[in-house]
Amino acid sequence: MIRKFTSLFPLWAIIFAIAAFMHPDVFSPYKDAITPLLGVVMFGMGVTLSAEDFLLVLKRPGVIVLGTAMQYILMPFIAFLISYMLHLPTEIMAGLVLLGCCPGGTASNVICYLAKGDVALSITLTSVSTVMAFILTPALTWIYIGQAVPVEVGSMMMSIAKIVLIPVALGIIINTLFDRHIERFKHAFPALSVAAIAFIIAIIIALNNDNILTAGKMVIIAVALHNGFGFASGYFLSKVLGLDDKDARTLAIEVGMQNSGLSVALAVKYFSPLAALPGALFSIWHNIMGSALAAYWSSGKDKNDIEMLTDAPPKRW
Repeated sequence: MIRKFTSLFPLWAIIFAIAAFMHPDVFSPYKDAITPLLGVVMFGMGVTLSAEDFLLVLKRPGVIVLGTAMQYILMPFIAFLISYMLHLPTEIMAGLVLLGCCPGGTASNVICYLAKGDVALSITLTSVSTVMAFILTPALTWIYIGQAVPVEVGSMMMSIAKIVLIPVALGIIINTLFDRHIERFKHAFPALSVAAIAFIIAIIIALNNDNILTAGKMVIIAVALHNGFGFASGYFLSKVLGLDDKDARTLAIEVGMQNSGLSVALAVKYFSPLAALPGALFSIWHNIMGSALAAYWSSGKDKNDIEMLTDAPPKRW
């Protein structure tokens, strides 16, 4: 029952978004709950991790470095390029670029499993990019949009430490020390995360009720392009560099799926509710498109396309 609830995340996100748009007064008063709710999500991620999940860094450092580099090089650049090409307003551009500078999303691990990718690799990549977000997310945000809007790098680093690093570390510690005692409750944390993120989305939609009518279409186009180019560039660049199809799928999912909850929390705190709108809509969109992509890959219909893509033998980095 709980697993089914978790797997229907895109549906819950859409339902909450519609409810918030129809009744913004119900959700808008909870603006201050965004940060603690995201902390709950990050704690839930930590509880599902252990020190062993980071050992793959030592076994396959090449692919970990490649995946993390693609995450933090491609997605910010794609966001900035889309913002420039679409002439996005400054606040929306700030939100989209901030989204691109965030680490991989926790839902990527589930999507990777459904797509028959390398789940262990996916978990490690998400974990590594999440830890590195402490430095890279504020730094890259400043590099790309620091001349357009003020970016408080130091303060943003502290926020990421409080919102992400501390809850994740606490979750890992509890999982390591009390693994047997909490084993029966672990399956509940993904469901709790789904509920928390859906509520965060509702809050942002409620705060942007008027903006959605004027800028909603533009933001949806930007988010769809950002996510689509993330999936495509992550996959095809991996293939060009000689990775096998399983690894290419994994990297595509990791690159294309962002920690949109983090971007929402940071956007509200450091920019504006409008800047958080790309992250909120992305949270819905990337799960829908990720699920569709996973269904396509798991069906095996892309086999001939993959074989035609390159004649080079796959590499194990």
